[in-house]
Amino acid sequence: MRSGRSGRRWRNRRLGRALAGMALAVVIPAAVTVAGPAGPAAASFDPGGIDFWVDSGMGRMKTRVFRAADGNTQRVVYALDGLRARNDLSGWEIDTDISRVLTQWNINVVMPVGGQSSFYSDWAAPSNTNGQQTPYAWETFLTRELRDALRDQLGFSPVGNGIFGLSMGGGAALTLATYHPDQFRYAASYSGYLNPSGPGMRESLRVAMLDAGGFNIDAMWGPPWDPRWARNDPTVSAPLLRQNGTRLWISAGNGLPGPRDAVRSPIDAYHLTNAEGLETIALANTHAFQARLGAANAVFDYPPVGVHFWHYWTDQVYKMLPDLSANLG
Repeated sequence: MRSGRSGRRWRNRRLGRALAGMALAVVIPAAVTVAGPAGPAAASFDPGGIDFWVDSGMGRMKTRVFRAADGNTQRVVYALDGLRARNDLSGWEIDTDISRVLTQWNINVVMPVGGQSSFYSDWAAPSNTNGQQTPYAWETFLTRELRDALRDQLGFSPVGNGIFGLSMGGGAALTLATYHPDQFRYAASYSGYLNPSGPGMRESLRVAMLDAGGFNIDAMWGPPWDPRWARNDPTVSAPLLRQNGTRLWISAGNGLPGPRDAVRSPIDAYHLTNAEGLETIALANTHAFQARLGAANAVFDYPPVGVHFWHYWTDQVYKMLPDLSANLG
């Protein structure tokens, strides 16, 4: 066991290697990036969902909605995707079966579609590296336009909701709960990047976002001294989240693969190596957030194994589910 100064040096070297690996890996399109792993769908399209379209400042936006089995409109949770969010379906629908399970717990599931590299935030400007014409305004969409449409058209409660996300979506879930505590009384992050303004993170994320859609990180929250960076950093804003009394569920793996992380080909080995590094970064970010948060209404879960893959995030949803159910509506 390493302890004291030597242990800190070892952890810092490991994080440094992971950050360097992140910056190198994401330049290859097939690589696993902050969004999560490439690979075959585990569940794919759920015919029980409905396409819910809403006009917004970003244009006409699609969300997939899955109704609670008992028909209630009070118990609502939003599920946020990762960096490579697609424009047809959420990764939660493509790669997991949570829409089928949570609805049986009488929870309405809201899955926003799209938002690649957005961090589900309101951007400073359109990206000038991929021809984007309208800046992302995801916080406005999720907390005003979509929220109001769900209330007016489906009768969903606009208050007391839950929100969870993986990777990119994990930090976003905490940020949205921080500034909209009436809407989100419960928030969860799985393998989240919870300290994006921390050392090395900005430039690593720059490379990742260029690879995932060609987005310019400078258009997101401006230069490093722009207050948007602090506002969208859950570690910086942790005291406010604690003050809100929001119920939290936070998890990250330790970067070590488990029995389900089978390597069948060189491509699998490559993806697994990336997933190990990415999870190491998420773990360091999560520990920084926990230290800043201090005593709060939170569960921190650190599994004995876990890398940046969908099966670990699905496990966390099901482990969290009784706690989520007890705190909704």
